Amino acid sequence: MKATRHQYDVLVVGAGLAGLRAALEVAPVSKACVLTKVYPSRSHSGAAQGGIAAALGNASPDSLEEHIFDTVKGSDYLGDQDAIEILISEAPEIIYEYEHFGVPFDRMADGRLAQRPFGGHSRPRAVYCMDYTGHVLLHTLYEQCIKQDVKFFSEFYTMSLIIRDGVCRGVVAWDQQKGGLHVFHAKAVILGTGGYGRAYKITTNALANTGDGLALASRAGIPIEDIEFVQFHPTGLYKQGILLSEGARGEGAYLTNNLGQRFMEKYAPGKMELAPRDVISRSIQTEVDEGRGINGQDYVYLDIRHLGEQKILERIPQIKDLAQKYLGVDCVTAPVPIQPTAHYSMGGIPTNNDAEVLLDGKDKKVVGLYAAGECACVSVHGGNRLGTNSLLEATLYGRRAGRSAVKFLRDAVLAPLPEDAPDASLKRIDEIQEKIRTLKERYQKIRAIDRNSIFNLDLIEAIELGNVLGFAEMIVAGAINRKESRGAHFRKDFPKRDDVNWLKHTLVYRDGDVLRFDYKPVRITRYQPQERKY
Repeated sequence: MKATRHQYDVLVVGAGLAGLRAALEVAPVSKACVLTKVYPSRSHSGAAQGGIAAALGNASPDSLEEHIFDTVKGSDYLGDQDAIEILISEAPEIIYEYEHFGVPFDRMADGRLAQRPFGGHSRPRAVYCMDYTGHVLLHTLYEQCIKQDVKFFSEFYTMSLIIRDGVCRGVVAWDQQKGGLHVFHAKAVILGTGGYGRAYKITTNALANTGDGLALASRAGIPIEDIEFVQFHPTGLYKQGILLSEGARGEGAYLTNNLGQRFMEKYAPGKMELAPRDVISRSIQTEVDEGRGINGQDYVYLDIRHLGEQKILERIPQIKDLAQKYLGVDCVTAPVPIQPTAHYSMGGIPTNNDAEVLLDGKDKKVVGLYAAGECACVSVHGGNRLGTNSLLEATLYGRRAGRSAVKFLRDAVLAPLPEDAPDASLKRIDEIQEKIRTLKERYQKIRAIDRNSIFNLDLIEAIELGNVLGFAEMIVAGAINRKESRGAHFRKDFPKRDDVNWLKHTLVYRDGDVLRFDYKPVRITRYQPQERKY
């Protein structure tokens, strides 16, 4: 099979907020393209509901200092504080930039942007558009990219990074629509491929969230940072896992157990339903484990009846639609069954504050390779992410990745493309087709494996499964290795945080079938670790 070749200055892999914002930064000055395995507006950023954070002080007095501290504390002191300061300090600029792009944010009566409370934040700083915030941000950035003539290769699945001698020279991708391999030769590559929530049975994540970027990096010898820290969102629809926005609790929703009690008063009396997600998720699980789930089942209630139909329809209409559609529950008249659901990956591909990928996870850079958003770990979320900081991080560090790439292009030359660049991907495809064919003959004997090139979903799903299995093993190994509880990582046998031994980032390498661990210190600038209370 002969691979089709392309040449661009910058390749962006992924079309969520991070990828689109990076492409938008590059497009006015250089030839760029975006590779995405789904149509851009189907990227998972569009599923985010509640808001995007910034200390604007519109709903109440606020400050950058308070937002920074809330984020550091929320991270359970594992977040790198210099990166957090960048995130929070540039947040207002990101919001106003979105506003100027045309995002239809909700507004106060005086015309200023509306802001509502969110878990772990000491002030109401979530800027939102009802409960469709991610949707409107994604579509707005996509429109802006079209305006800038960004080239999109939709339904292209990236198979491998082309890295030689520490220099990234492009990627190899499979055309799902027409079949065939394509080699994209470039001076710079930006990864914005999202998270890996599909490793879990119950998750808020789309089917496409199979951690492809992490797999690309790991196969290229790059370690993965803090992969054991996976956030469970407290309010997923029971059995479905579909996200019910934290915006509901921001608007005043209650969490109740089988006794009708607002049980968060036992676990976080100062914050109640607006405690951080890791605290609330563990609290729900404790209620279930101790027999106070609804009717003895493994769920509790999200109750928004007291908000009234008008407020529900104005502020959180998607929650009403989802509860009605998937559970047949009208949240105006009845509480909604919810359970914690795998939601977000705090860990990822290690980068510095300029979104440059670190080959050793510490200070040695991969020349011409950048990452941003959920696939990356800078690390602004540490052990636990605060709600509404993710859309901010994806946009802000996507922009920083684009700016870094533009700066790099000033002196960069197009490194030679290895002639054997597509060979490993071709071999992988052949091996997967053969393995699937054998397994299907053995277990099903119903039909032969789909060997067509056009929309061969068997092939893509097999590749994704391999990716998921690879980092699922890393998650488990990392969790066993970290003998403490911190943020979203909780162990009953080590229930306390251990700053003496574990105030450090995990780096896990894959050497064939063997996992190897290394560590690096947390960057602390202003706030020394203290007990985390809410």
